Amino acid sequence: MATYVVGDIQGCYQPLQRVLAEVDFHSGRDQLWSVGDLVNRGPHSLETLRFLHGLGSAFTGVLGNHDLHFLAVHFQAKTDGKTRSLQPLLTAPDCAQLAEWVRQLPLAFGQSVATDAGLRKVLLVHAGMAPGWDAASALILAEEVTSVLRGKKYLQLLKGMYGDLPDRWHPALAGIDRMRVITNVLTRIRFCTAAGQLEFNVKSEADSAPPGFKPWFDFLQLPPEELLLFGHWATLNGITNRDNIIGLDTGCVWGRCLTLLHLEKHERVSVTCHDCQ
Repeated sequence: MATYVVGDIQGCYQPLQRVLAEVDFHSGRDQLWSVGDLVNRGPHSLETLRFLHGLGSAFTGVLGNHDLHFLAVHFQAKTDGKTRSLQPLLTAPDCAQLAEWVRQLPLAFGQSVATDAGLRKVLLVHAGMAPGWDAASALILAEEVTSVLRGKKYLQLLKGMYGDLPDRWHPALAGIDRMRVITNVLTRIRFCTAAGQLEFNVKSEADSAPPGFKPWFDFLQLPPEELLLFGHWATLNGITNRDNIIGLDTGCVWGRCLTLLHLEKHERVSVTCHDCQ
């Protein structure tokens, strides 16, 4: 059995099939985990969700900002914004079933994995964590949002999650402001300050931070036995210069690569994505 973690797919179904074939993935034997952004921008969001849903218990994933946007559009919590690449999914006869499945996915996932280097505590998030958070607090805060999304008040969350304010995490936050900041950190963060102020406008390389800001992972200290895997930041091309904080978005939807990480062996496998622009 092998556990593979895939970077942002974003509807790039064909590259996903190629990279899984490259490692001889078998759903009856192996596990596929995802750092989120399963859909949007790429040409085959519908096929991607049908395939991942069909994997059953062989698939585990966290929600990305594009997955949340799909849910907001499907449930009519969002009536504007870019939806062109989502249209085949939104109009499919099984869209409601797929949306309900996506709505059950968490915003963070943690599990211990026996690797060739020993037991590792693995955490999956889509974008990152705020200064002062650790793996345990990220899972607890993510569960606050996940429980609302899975519950009866999910429409209030989907309607209220858009926006950049408040622009920093504080434990005293409450209501939709609290939900919005937690969601923004877990699914949108790139740059922040040591005090936790978030910056959402700059999306380029790590060394392009505005004055006073740094990549979020520069403020994070993880014990060596922990491993944090994330996506979202395609311009990093997976490079963090940190041994136990690993980016897996290598820009498939932008014509670069789709990457898998073999967790047990700590090996990456990539395929080119020339057919997903």
